[in-house]
Amino acid sequence: MAASENGTKTFDLSLVTPEGAVYEGEAQMLIVPGAAGEIGVLARHAPLVAMLQAGEIRVKAGGEWQSFAAGPGYFKVQQDRAIALVDDAVKAEEIDVEEARREAEEARQRLERIDSGEDEDSDRWHVEQRLRHAENKIAVAGKG
Repeated sequence: MAASENGTKTFDLSLVTPEGAVYEGEAQMLIVPGAAGEIGVLARHAPLVAMLQAGEIRVKAGGEWQSFAAGPGYFKVQQDRAIALVDDAVKAEEIDVEEARREAEEARQRLERIDSGEDEDSDRWHVEQRLRHAENKIAVAGKG
């Protein structure tokens, strides 16, 4: 455990996707979208393992908040170390809203084809996750 310049306790945080780390460093606070609701983490948090749903991950570091639109994944806190393993994470200011809207519309169209029986090869759960992630990116970008 470390302390920031103003004396606030910090902990090591890694936000990791299959492509690599999106955030790596000290954090004062973390808020993740747990399967049963938001989970807030400060330094010296009790050990925890949880599933994450697609949603906004917020990191407070150096007194500033950063937001990420993240897909589903897993989360672990142990001693003064937290790691979030998610299928995708995009920093709020790097989100291309028009691209996210196109992704959402494409996913909606695929869901309609699945429901009508036209598309039997697609996995409904995966398409639903893509839709949720696209909608999440739009929502997170709108907060920035």
